Amino acid sequence: MSDRIKRKIMFHINCLEHGGAERVVSNLANKFAEEGYDVTVAVEWIADNEYPLDERIAHINIGLTPEDSKKGRIAKYLTRIRRLKECIRQTDPDIVIAFAHLAIYRTLMATYRMKVPVLISVRTDPVGHYDGRLDKLFIPRLFPRADGCVFQTAGQRDFFKPFLQDNSLIILNPLSMKYIGVEPPATRRKVVVQSGRLVDFKFQHMLIDAFMDVHATHPDWSLEIYGGDSFDGTKEILEERINRYNASEFIHLMGDSDNLEHDLNDGGVYAFSSEWEGLPNALMEAMALGLPIVSTDCPCGGPATLITDGVDGLLVKNRDQDALAEGMNRLIEDRDLAEKLGNNARKVIDRAHPDIVFKQWEEYVNRIIEDKRAGSVHK
Repeated sequence: MSDRIKRKIMFHINCLEHGGAERVVSNLANKFAEEGYDVTVAVEWIADNEYPLDERIAHINIGLTPEDSKKGRIAKYLTRIRRLKECIRQTDPDIVIAFAHLAIYRTLMATYRMKVPVLISVRTDPVGHYDGRLDKLFIPRLFPRADGCVFQTAGQRDFFKPFLQDNSLIILNPLSMKYIGVEPPATRRKVVVQSGRLVDFKFQHMLIDAFMDVHATHPDWSLEIYGGDSFDGTKEILEERINRYNASEFIHLMGDSDNLEHDLNDGGVYAFSSEWEGLPNALMEAMALGLPIVSTDCPCGGPATLITDGVDGLLVKNRDQDALAEGMNRLIEDRDLAEKLGNNARKVIDRAHPDIVFKQWEEYVNRIIEDKRAGSVHK
């Protein structure tokens, strides 16, 4: 067994409940385990609806116990850090990889004065998520301790200057294999589709407003929005809008689906309306299916990282209802352009195939481990 195979990797994240960062962690953990690594995933709680893990992976709950509920806020936070530190000591990993905001802070605190290298990964738009009062206190003190960082976009990386600029990589999310190699439809339906949780920042209310403008010109087209309820009130807002427009015959909330590779595949247009994103998996999946796409050019640059405007999709001004409607109309009315953009969009597979993405992660992880062992600072 090679030294590479013997290596131990620990991931730390809040939980593995369905979400973008959680899916990437589960995919990476499963792939590392498949390749022979000793993998642990340490979480703060076990959720009801989680991504599955390979049976060879140690899935450890290090979160608060019922007895901890009596503690104050600071005491609870310190307890979380202490339990993570204990888990790291017991597991003795060659590297700890922390995903997302609070897990990053806990990991960098827990590994203080420990020899284990830490790789962190930012998975969202830093504006509004890493610019609070405590962030301004923690980032200058904690981020320099990280041995590396994986970003999804250049916009994320640039937000954290002067930290992590020389020891970071931009790596795309891995596509799910079920979106790769799907046969193109014989014909496309006259329907605009979207997929993603019903949640406020997805701006699905703007999509509905924009589609009403589209429907006025193209009354034979409909809108289907696929996605589960996030229980933040967005579903109710969307339902109220549909009722107010008397649009229930041509605007449909389709609910969650495990068969999006089939549900979306024959859509005539895919419309992405988010106000902000990290690197949106839903958009990558639509591209892999070869859908003609119009997307908001939202921060922190996720859509722009994936799409070259006019080549493999259309990018329109963020939070601009008229621009989104105009983009949908353009793809509806120019089907040659729509098909050309969709065919080019499939090439995202060449950048985001899970084997390619895993290889980038694996090489980076091993480089960080080797540099730490050699006593050097990774550049």
